[in-house]
Amino acid sequence: MDVVAACRAFVAVSGHGSFTSGAAAAGIPQSVASRRIAALEEHFGGRLFDRSSRAVRLTPFGQDMLPSARRLVDLADAMADDAERARLRPLRVAVPEICPPRRLADLVVAARRQRIHLEVRPAGPQQREELCRTPEVGAAIVAVPEATAAWRVPLGLAARTPFPAPTVFLETLRSGRARTQARRRILIQPEDDVAHLRDPLTRVGQAVGLAPAQVTVALSLVDAAAVALGSPDLLLCSREQAEDFALHWCPLAGPRLLRGYDVAAGVREDLDQLSTVLYADIARCLGASDGHESRTEGSPPGGPSTGEPT
Repeated sequence: MDVVAACRAFVAVSGHGSFTSGAAAAGIPQSVASRRIAALEEHFGGRLFDRSSRAVRLTPFGQDMLPSARRLVDLADAMADDAERARLRPLRVAVPEICPPRRLADLVVAARRQRIHLEVRPAGPQQREELCRTPEVGAAIVAVPEATAAWRVPLGLAARTPFPAPTVFLETLRSGRARTQARRRILIQPEDDVAHLRDPLTRVGQAVGLAPAQVTVALSLVDAAAVALGSPDLLLCSREQAEDFALHWCPLAGPRLLRGYDVAAGVREDLDQLSTVLYADIARCLGASDGHESRTEGSPPGGPSTGEPT
């Protein structure tokens, strides 16, 4: 027997003084209300209503049981409300600042379809690492090496003019290689200012003879893109970012650089929801979906490379 449902019928009938009206108020047929109250009477071993007259009246036993029945019904309603609030518990997630706002909005919508109340907090890679260890967020999309990543985004160099070859060799950027060639810098945006991306690029650059100042970290993605748009300098970025800034993109011949991302969360359920239920939606936010890698490498946004020298 469902004691809560039976008590709900008992409270409704007693409040309306009628099985018909009480059942209607409880949203159940009169026959169901009668069966539930009869089962409750059998369960507790006493009659709740005096049915000897046309009017339905509580027996002394029913009067004594009614306050407890009301408390049980109220508690059940309160538990249902608590459960709904718990299902709508906001899951605050620290995400990369480079995620486009529209795609983050799509992620939030997708999460709500799965009854996940997502709140996103854009932050840099170091800040995300710190936030996921505090109560401020429940989880974070953190930067990790490629080998342990759930999502991967290939990186290359972007310039305002097309590249003459399908890949870029760092040694071609050495100063003094040609008298007319200025010393060109590689600008690292803050999102890629992490050891597993910055250090290999710096080491290889030094090994092929680049000056230390030729590999530098920019203050922001916007500043780095502005420099790349207004000078011969190169922006380290994904193909998708290059297209957003109308820059020409080309992969590096070496080292092979990929952004890697994974989820860090304090609660296993949050980890599972982000890494499985919302996996594809997060991939789109990060630019890690397969569709963006189909363009011919080295081609500018909107068409093939002209082959002009950089």
